[in-house]
Amino acid sequence: MTTCNRPDCGGTLEDGFCLTCGKAPLKAPAAGGSPAKPDPGIPFATNPPGGGGVSATHGATGTRSGVTSSGRTGTGRTSGRTSRRTGVGSTGRRLGAGIVAIPPVPVRDPATILMKNPVLPEEKRECRTCGRPVGRGRDGKPGIANGFCPYDRTPYSFAPKLEPGDMVGQYRVVGCLARGGFGWVYLAVDTVLHDKWVVLKGLLGSGDADARAAAVAEQRILAHTQHANIVTIHNVVSHQDRYTGDAETYIVMEYVGGMSLKDLVTKRRTDEGDPRAVLPVEQVLAYAIEILPAFGHLHSRGLVYCDFKPDNVIQTDDQLKLIDMGAVRHVDDEEGAIYGTIGYQAPEIERDGPTPESDLYTVGRTMAVLSFPFANFTREWKHSLPPASSVALFQELESYHRLLLRATHDDAEQRFGSASDMVEQCLGVLREVVAARTGEPKPALSGLFGPETRVAHPDVAPWDAADAPSPAAAAAGLPVPRVDPEDPAAGLLATLPTNDPDELVAALGSAGVDSVEATLRLAYVCIERGQIVRAEAFLDDVDPDDWRLAWYRGLAALAEGRADSALAAFDAVRSQLPGERAPRLALGVALELTGRPAEAAREYDGVWRTDRSYVSAAFGLARCRLAGGDRAGAVATLESVPDTSSNYVAAQIAALRTRVCDRDPADALEEDLLEASAHLERLPVEGEAYDRLAAELLGAALEWVRKGAAGSTRPDGKVLDSALQERPLRFALERTYRSLARHVGGTEERVALVDKANEVRPRTWV
Repeated sequence: MTTCNRPDCGGTLEDGFCLTCGKAPLKAPAAGGSPAKPDPGIPFATNPPGGGGVSATHGATGTRSGVTSSGRTGTGRTSGRTSRRTGVGSTGRRLGAGIVAIPPVPVRDPATILMKNPVLPEEKRECRTCGRPVGRGRDGKPGIANGFCPYDRTPYSFAPKLEPGDMVGQYRVVGCLARGGFGWVYLAVDTVLHDKWVVLKGLLGSGDADARAAAVAEQRILAHTQHANIVTIHNVVSHQDRYTGDAETYIVMEYVGGMSLKDLVTKRRTDEGDPRAVLPVEQVLAYAIEILPAFGHLHSRGLVYCDFKPDNVIQTDDQLKLIDMGAVRHVDDEEGAIYGTIGYQAPEIERDGPTPESDLYTVGRTMAVLSFPFANFTREWKHSLPPASSVALFQELESYHRLLLRATHDDAEQRFGSASDMVEQCLGVLREVVAARTGEPKPALSGLFGPETRVAHPDVAPWDAADAPSPAAAAAGLPVPRVDPEDPAAGLLATLPTNDPDELVAALGSAGVDSVEATLRLAYVCIERGQIVRAEAFLDDVDPDDWRLAWYRGLAALAEGRADSALAAFDAVRSQLPGERAPRLALGVALELTGRPAEAAREYDGVWRTDRSYVSAAFGLARCRLAGGDRAGAVATLESVPDTSSNYVAAQIAALRTRVCDRDPADALEEDLLEASAHLERLPVEGEAYDRLAAELLGAALEWVRKGAAGSTRPDGKVLDSALQERPLRFALERTYRSLARHVGGTEERVALVDKANEVRPRTWV
């Protein structure tokens, strides 16, 4: 056996995943290379110890929807269409991924939640074969819970087969916890292992061949599937049926203390007295991040879960657990019955059968049901989401809306390509949501895009159309997708510093390398050189399903000044990668360049709130706020650039100029002038740079005073040691112009500055 090499784990690896932490192992460093980084396995997260409780839904499942046809896909796609994982860090062992705290589940004594009357209500009793009512009372007499259908003689059993005190092997029955889709779920104690709590699961209708086959399948799958987020099977035991005398099989599973997500919603609605109450979206995202690794584990083994919904996942002390594995099947099974639940099941199931993509669809639908009042989701919105205009959450959190739209797309090919892809985007959206609601940035390195290396346009004030970055500069400033380390050209591209397309073609040709990454690099260097037609020719060779194709086509369109085309391309990438910052930044640039500053500001703001390393978003947001008349907001944005940024000084200069340039004489400008003066004195600038800023500031103050200001209302109010009065401001500005003239190199500019100094100097006798 191979042991997991992740810190503080030591679990056993099976099929590439650890049975304890649920993740792939760390990759060993290459010879002479850097230390190993986390493998792009599925992140795993759990919450702090201390929670707990008991679920009354252990084993709930859905109804059979029919038998699959052929035409299934494999267990996961690896084309460029998917979000290639290139180094996403671990989320830690805490529910909420270390980003948000999840309320603990209250601990309850399991004996206190046993069903008081464990008999299926008569109105729900139907024959499994013909669907007609059976076991129902007439003429005031109660129906029979165990018997035969009068229409087709199919046996039925709606009452528990075990009673408190019954011994099933070494397990003593305490009572019924729940009634699932395949059978009754009993609470029992293991009399051999010190009365340890366990769960026994039996069949609801022993004569139903499909149900029996599903139960056998569940036993087989649970026996060979071990994962930290999947309920564990301990044993399989037999017990004689008190009604038929036949030996009935029971699965003995671990007792998962906690509450199902359905129970958590129900409790919230009861506590708040609101039947429409839902869970906070941060909590829903944390749940998705936690449970998706279980799906990734199943999919890696060629299995699909089929019937995920809030009933079938339990929050326990420090994690979530998938329960009720009765609907799990092999992806290539063309004979067995398919189980699912209306409102959660993907639309293509009856045609194509279940696939990993249809599993991810059920996760998306579950997230929707948990996060907003989703009325009629089993009828009117059976296979779609309501419009954003009718859901306040979608209007507030567009990235979350885009996440759900992709997860629940009616075309399976447009959904997330794997559970790990969906985890990565859920993490990104969670960071954005928490940052927006707490006001605290939640940055993280992207596994798909490199960092921002250039800020397209650090000059902000005065704002007009010309102050937006040029299309070419905007394209050059956007982040670049990371190189897939498994691509054949990855090593060579890392050692080639050239940005000349011809030199790059020659180098790749001599090395005999031809790959997707090589083609994308060639396209990018052509875009940088303005060779757009040539870049487009390279891009024609890229797989149309690769999201990077839309990204580079957007860059090419932007660099050529076709902002409308760039907008469409970047919007498509944003929908595919709703948790990434780079597509949102690009969309903001395109919106700004198409004359929609208010919409651009929304995108820039989402990026800047989440991650302060994207300084282009700060400058863009400031420009758009200034365009909308929000000068104070523009200044605040620029001043929020951290002093650790290489663009800190540029941002502070832009903030200073935004405060005072092109102001209306009627504005109450005094405080802004004083604040700008203090700001300039703190900036680490000197010489020519200082004099130019001082000239702008003193000139703005003089213009304000000359056009009607009554002078300073504060006795100590000074701008660069000059009182806010015309005469001292003229002397100060004269000195500044003369100082600046000594710093400039050109004779013509020097003469112009001396002329300005003479012009602004007040009249004197000398």
